[in-house]
Amino acid sequence: MQVWVRRVLGILLLLAGAGMVFLTEQGVLDNRHASDRHGGQIVDVEQGGAPEQARHGDLVRVSGPVHVVQEPYDPEFGQHAHAPVLIRHVEMFQWREIRVGGVVHYEQDWVDRPVDSRRFAQPSGHANPERFPIEGKQFDAGQAQVGNYTLSPPLLHALPGGDPVTPDGKTLPENLAASFSLNGKYFTTSVHSGQPRLGDLRVSWEAVPSHEVTVFAQVSGNQLVPAASAIDGKGFDVQVGDRRLEDVLPDVPAPPSFAWLRCIMALLMAILGALLLLPERPQTHHDLLLSVGSGTLLVCAVACVMWLGTDMSVGGLWFGGALAGLALAVWRLRVTAR
Repeated sequence: MQVWVRRVLGILLLLAGAGMVFLTEQGVLDNRHASDRHGGQIVDVEQGGAPEQARHGDLVRVSGPVHVVQEPYDPEFGQHAHAPVLIRHVEMFQWREIRVGGVVHYEQDWVDRPVDSRRFAQPSGHANPERFPIEGKQFDAGQAQVGNYTLSPPLLHALPGGDPVTPDGKTLPENLAASFSLNGKYFTTSVHSGQPRLGDLRVSWEAVPSHEVTVFAQVSGNQLVPAASAIDGKGFDVQVGDRRLEDVLPDVPAPPSFAWLRCIMALLMAILGALLLLPERPQTHHDLLLSVGSGTLLVCAVACVMWLGTDMSVGGLWFGGALAGLALAVWRLRVTAR
């Protein structure tokens, strides 16, 4: 092989090795910085994966149906549902003020919050009760899981959807059975369900269905919780269906695949490039060791510079590799010079 061809090929291999390690580490850094915005290192857990797949404090993406272990229960009305969340709605038959243009009129309807009749333009004859004797409330399952992870309350509350629940009149406590009667999907205090009176109550329930969901959150023992260190202030996400990580977190680029293998290939290219740049003479083991030291120094130095100020432990490993390469190269140069 002609000398100039060896030189050009050697330079190209050195540049290729440095470029490959640069692109690989840049991809790792981009993924690291984007993950940090959401709270830390992200682990993509396969469906049915055990909590041991991720360490305490890691962020995980896990998908699967919501499995209810302990049902939510409304003790006041004796109602329960096989669902992750049971929601009680309370409405009162009240006066409402309707404004159309400059015309004001009043009608009675079911409203789920107290309507302050003192603010009406014509409060006389349209007085509403000041408060609800019974409030709406949400009841969480004692334990609900996705895969082998238990959902914490903030994640339960983020589950979407709601299906009406027909209440069970047989479980209504005696103290409320004297006031409420079952009318379709409601417990009402109306004597005649079709003719409610001012101040009558009606109570209904809805249950959050056990969808197949994808959850992104932080691991705390065997529980999923919001990430406390998330820059976005939320630290979790819940979506219906089996979603890929890039769908849940589109702003987080995928890390480079086979990162360590790519770094090893970069190192081998740099070593071969350094070997081709040596003076043309019969090759000895001294030349090979010099090439190993030079190639290692180049690749590790490039990677070390990229990690400075980001992760001193990773940067320190690359710095150690660069020092080892420098020491080997200097040693072989001194031996060869003798």
